[in-house]
Amino acid sequence: MRAGSGTAVGAGVARLEGVAKVTGAALYSHEYQVAGAVHAWAVTSDIPRGRVTRIDAADALAQPGVITVLTSDNAPRLAEREGDLALLQSPRVAFHGQLVAAVVAETSEAAREAAALVRVSYEKEEHDAVLREDAPGIYEPESVNGGFPGRREKGDVAAGLAEAPVRLDVTYTTPPEHAAPMEPHAAVASWDGDTLTLHDSNQGPFRTAQRVAGLFEVPVENIRVISEHIGGGFGSKALVRPPTVLAALAARAVGRPVKVAMTRQQMFTLVTYRTPTVQRVRIGAERDGRLRALWHDALQQSSRLTEYCEQTTTPTRAMYATPALRTTHRLARLDVPTPGWVRAPGEAPGMYGLESAMDELAYALDLDPIELRVRNEPEVEPDSGRAFSSRSLVACLRDGARRFGWDGTRDRTPGVRREGPWLVGTGVAAARYPVHIMPSTASARAEPDGRFTVRIAAVDIGTGARTALTQLAAEALGAPLDRVTLELGRSAYGFAEFAGGSAGINSWGWAVDKACRALIAELGGRGGAVGPEGVEVAADTTDDVAALPDLARHAFGAQFAEVRVDAVTGQVRVERLLGVFAAGRVVNARTARSQLVGAMIMGLSMALHEVLEPDPRFGDFANHDLATYHIAAHADIRGIEAHWLPEEDERVNPLGTKGIGELGIVGAAAAIGNAVHHATGVRVRELPILMERVRAGLAARGGR
Repeated sequence: MRAGSGTAVGAGVARLEGVAKVTGAALYSHEYQVAGAVHAWAVTSDIPRGRVTRIDAADALAQPGVITVLTSDNAPRLAEREGDLALLQSPRVAFHGQLVAAVVAETSEAAREAAALVRVSYEKEEHDAVLREDAPGIYEPESVNGGFPGRREKGDVAAGLAEAPVRLDVTYTTPPEHAAPMEPHAAVASWDGDTLTLHDSNQGPFRTAQRVAGLFEVPVENIRVISEHIGGGFGSKALVRPPTVLAALAARAVGRPVKVAMTRQQMFTLVTYRTPTVQRVRIGAERDGRLRALWHDALQQSSRLTEYCEQTTTPTRAMYATPALRTTHRLARLDVPTPGWVRAPGEAPGMYGLESAMDELAYALDLDPIELRVRNEPEVEPDSGRAFSSRSLVACLRDGARRFGWDGTRDRTPGVRREGPWLVGTGVAAARYPVHIMPSTASARAEPDGRFTVRIAAVDIGTGARTALTQLAAEALGAPLDRVTLELGRSAYGFAEFAGGSAGINSWGWAVDKACRALIAELGGRGGAVGPEGVEVAADTTDDVAALPDLARHAFGAQFAEVRVDAVTGQVRVERLLGVFAAGRVVNARTARSQLVGAMIMGLSMALHEVLEPDPRFGDFANHDLATYHIAAHADIRGIEAHWLPEEDERVNPLGTKGIGELGIVGAAAAIGNAVHHATGVRVRELPILMERVRAGLAARGGR
């Protein structure tokens, strides 16, 4: 047992900032009051492709309180002239909703009113903004998000597919989706010479400081990013987005602090979205269910500005044993905003395709879907051949089946279980998310009054990271929780990675643990003497992370769903959703459950509701607010449970943690889709599973 264990780690500690949040004492970025601050409002393009030929700002400038109208003619120059963050650097228009001007005024009301008076003339060009299989110029990128190769292959896939006695060839589609964090993207920028203070809603203060420093060509130590409380991000705030740059650019232009806050409508084009996918899954199997070959391909979109290809088929590289495996990605560059990270990028849509196909294969073989997965459990990572640090997928499936009441011997004939007007079915899918560990720095300080202060440039975007890191610090220090103060959310605290990839606790926690243990050792060498100045040490895990053995590190889980489908209307209700996960050592039981349940609900929302509707005429999304972009509400959530298995994998990191935030969304949509098929006999291969699609399928089956 570790020294100091039992102090708090593993317990369901309530969020330490909870009272501050519910009483309004916790300040979010736009709420900071900076003397002399003015407001900037974006003017966005209403064409999808072309160039700005003229901007008439006379009426806007005549409005009371308006200070200036920034355009590509008068905005300060940035180090980058092209790309998503090259705001007002060129008259070129790459997508509908791109920022083409900005009004700076004394109040947000004045800026917004004046922005509506800016007249923009364009030279419009032909555009293409909808992903299609026949889109011109489709190609295979060399690498995809995360630095993974775009294509990987082992064995003779063509022969394996051709010679297998049982073959499956199916296509699934997922739509563009929006992260929709509760707090809109917002920033307050204030220059003092070449030093910028930036109150910003982002998932990584130090990374933000680095990126902004590069754009404005100043030393990184001149950029002070403060992100103490974040109202959700789901990946959309992990990298610097246009609102942050606009605030800094406008502040430099007018010589005063500037506030920027996106409207909900603006966020649908300016701050990223999940790419749509067209996934073709081809499987060859023996009659006993063992795979002979598997080919998973994904077509996706990116903008003309930036190549971004999501790692949609990379989860398949780690899942099931097969002698022949091919995973490929294809990309179409369109006149659209650049897509980016949304919770579990790649994993969530990719595992939907794979796990739906595995369910279809199970039906083709008349085999229990759990048993099919167990029969294809690999001894090593299928793609790379690396040993797993640990792999508990089968244990999750077995424990989940017991908790859910899944009977593998029960007749799985679809469309036969009926309760009044409702068709009832159950489904299962596997979950998997890679374990990411990134270098970070932290400091720990013993105060003269017997307390401890720990600092790290981490952020708490609503995950409970502030509380969990305090628990880890208390354990390492051997101190009560109430004697430890954790300070985070400031780039000045040194390098730390952003909150993303479920890597926060793995990365920050390691640095905090190392700093705290180094402080205890330092105090021991001093005979426990602190002195009036206190004692402080720093830690850096760069070398530790680099020294980790070359193992396949993943967290696993199993998702179970029970649905009811109205036999007449096709309406789908999820009666039960249950997940069992193996995600390493759980630091805080309360916040871990919250993260898993929240992610499972997001998976339900992905399965039944969420879709951005591309409008081919205008090149934007037809639904760009929360009235028309539907997400799950309380009425959609009935019974939901999240459980985890005890798993401490110290070959991952010294803490034995793996990360939780994104694992819960993976597999949820597939489990629900599989349950809908079991209930109705209708296989909806296009997300979301809208009642119209189910109803059409039921009609085709004769109304069963």
